[in-house]
Amino acid sequence: MQIRLDHIGKRFGNEWIFRDVTLDFNSPQSYALLGANGSGKSTLLQIILGAVAFSKGAIHYSVNGLPMASDIFFRHCSFSSPYLELIEEFTLNELLVFHFSLKPLKPGLTLQSITEELGLEKHCHKPLKAFSSGMRQRVKLGISLFAETSVLLLDEPCTNLDAAGITWYQKMIEKYCSKQLVIVASNVPAEYDFCKNHIHIENYKQAKK
Repeated sequence: MQIRLDHIGKRFGNEWIFRDVTLDFNSPQSYALLGANGSGKSTLLQIILGAVAFSKGAIHYSVNGLPMASDIFFRHCSFSSPYLELIEEFTLNELLVFHFSLKPLKPGLTLQSITEELGLEKHCHKPLKAFSSGMRQRVKLGISLFAETSVLLLDEPCTNLDAAGITWYQKMIEKYCSKQLVIVASNVPAEYDFCKNHIHIENYKQAKK
């Protein structure tokens, strides 16, 4: 999978958050979008996902050099963010059955083995509304990390995780995501230490009218 950003810009009102972002993302590689809080890194990640419209420029998706329509990119992408909501009335088992009816599991995984990898096998039949914020974040990460997709987009993935949870996240990335195109929006080294390529949003904040 290849993603090319061609002079992408995003404006809110009269203020440009960033502009003239021209970048190539290639699989299987890992990239970190870096910047202070409010710098626009999460916005850029959502633009890549297709969830937020950009103000100028173009995005091109391709597989093995062949163009892919932007409206089917979501089929090839997994996304996790702490602000995404889970269906809290579902139990963990019900959520996994629902989610993985939409996207396939990575080879060798089963719904049972996922609960074990999450460290939540004792909570399979509990409703998600009874989970702590850290447990919910593990679930949000798990349904993206364990899906068989070409692209993995992660926004501040260790939010609400304690030290054990951060270690778990790093282990899962190493174990399951080496063959994907991974893009992480973060300003916390523990979240993106594995990324080989670093992109600083501040480099695209020219003072232009």
